[in-house]
Amino acid sequence: MSVFAVFATLVEHLADLLQPLFGASAAAAAIVLFTALVRLLVHPLSRAAARGQRARARLQPRIAELRKKHAEDPERLQKAVLELHAEEKVSPLSGCLPGLLQLPAFFLLYRLFSSTTVGGRPNGLLSHRLFAAPLGDRWADALSGDGVFGPAGLVHLALFAVVAVVCTFGYLSAKRAAAANSVVAAPRGGPEEERVPGLGAVTALMPFMSFFTLVTVAVVPLAAALYVATSAAWGTVERAVLYRGGPWSRSTT
Repeated sequence: MSVFAVFATLVEHLADLLQPLFGASAAAAAIVLFTALVRLLVHPLSRAAARGQRARARLQPRIAELRKKHAEDPERLQKAVLELHAEEKVSPLSGCLPGLLQLPAFFLLYRLFSSTTVGGRPNGLLSHRLFAAPLGDRWADALSGDGVFGPAGLVHLALFAVVAVVCTFGYLSAKRAAAANSVVAAPRGGPEEERVPGLGAVTALMPFMSFFTLVTVAVVPLAAALYVATSAAWGTVERAVLYRGGPWSRSTT
């Protein structure tokens, strides 16, 4: 039996266990529970990423000094920055690991609710719904059915509203973090060229990254969208807890 078929069987069994509590939406509840389990598994990495973020924030003044010292030698600057990270045992990529390790779970759900058959048999999970919306349907299917304000359309709109709130909170948090990191990297009143290379572009784009979640939710099957929305909400709460007391939580004025 393939990994895909095993995963489908696990989701079906989990939905059966939740059936007495959630009725026709048991499979949707199973996806939410599955998402929570995935997030719990990667939580240690999220904690490590938070520690790495705080460590990188502490390094910004030293990196700014290296930028000034090696202003005429970009290659030497890059080497010095990498050596500094190695010396302090800080990985610039640690913050990416929690998200990367969730991708297999997302793609499994995406494939599961995009396939009409599993292991040569009809995919019974496609008959499951979140209230009036089939878990295998996309927003475009709801629009072509009863329209935006039809039963399925309203389910998608409610999910969009939840994700929009989560994205807005994430945007505000990322904006504060980016502003604080910018201040640390280039102290107020310091020259622009003392900033860390590329920091300006990252600072400008980072607050908007959370809104890509809305695009994802709009184009994937509802089951995968539910995974994304649940994971985004979990991540927002998790970051609020893990990053409390960081430099971005204090006033930069």
